[in-house]
Amino acid sequence: MAELIIVFREVLEATLIVGILYTYLIKVGNHSAIIRLWQGVLVALAASLVGSLLFYELAGGFTGRSAKIFEGIVMILAAGILGSMILWMAKNSNISGELQEQASKALKADKLGFGIFSLAFISVFREGIETILFLFGVTTQKGGLSIPLSFLGAALGIGAGYMIFIQGKKLPIKTFFNVTSGILIFVAAGMLTYGVHELESAKVIPYLGGNVDIEKGSVKATRVNGDSKNFVLDKNLDKNNVVNSAKKWASRTWDINPPKNKDGSYPIFHDKGAVGGLMKGLFGYNGDPGWVELIVWITAVLGMNFMWKRVAFQG
Repeated sequence: MAELIIVFREVLEATLIVGILYTYLIKVGNHSAIIRLWQGVLVALAASLVGSLLFYELAGGFTGRSAKIFEGIVMILAAGILGSMILWMAKNSNISGELQEQASKALKADKLGFGIFSLAFISVFREGIETILFLFGVTTQKGGLSIPLSFLGAALGIGAGYMIFIQGKKLPIKTFFNVTSGILIFVAAGMLTYGVHELESAKVIPYLGGNVDIEKGSVKATRVNGDSKNFVLDKNLDKNNVVNSAKKWASRTWDINPPKNKDGSYPIFHDKGAVGGLMKGLFGYNGDPGWVELIVWITAVLGMNFMWKRVAFQG
């Protein structure tokens, strides 16, 4: 579901930008610049596709600890960009006027229309790169991506743009962006938290909370709530890995994930199950979060919600 919302919003934003520029060029009667506009859009789409292939090729080249560090950094970067996008959309209420002003300057400065080409290319390509990062974040967090939902989101975004600029329908765009911003705040917080989770797994960020005692033949892990578990030290096992597993277990705040089904599948409310996985993608749900992850998630949700309200409703 997160991929549907993300793609819908990104495609709608790109469609609105192109639609505003197209409407303005029709209004001023500069039909030659319209060709440059569509050229910019097509080149931006092609560049986004190439960028997507290169990015996933790069991501696939990492293994083990390097893969966790890469994914952690990208997840945190994606969360930061998504958060800044939410605030930017809340702050810039007169995007149409700003784009028309930029288009006017581009037409005056460049008779050949390359200014319009650049404006269209940069605007659409930015949305494309953002989509690549956000979908990578969703894929990493959920362990997969729904292609049908992604295409449905794109179709809905294009359809909404068509209704606005071609059919002349007045859609509640402001309400749409406000509602989706509220949802995407949780998505961004989930991405940020999962990035921290990956860096914890890569031992870049230490596990905090609980206590670990190395005893003869075992490692005793104790959580803050008093629950404890013994990890056996075997000569065939790496001691550091056993100790790290004990630290990870001790750092968990709780574990409400139900056990696997007899056939090896996950129950629906497990964070890898049907319902739990949906909540994980939308809200960053985790059945057994660590203290660092929990603190980061709460801080991110409250912080972004405060900043969004402050920017959206100022004045």
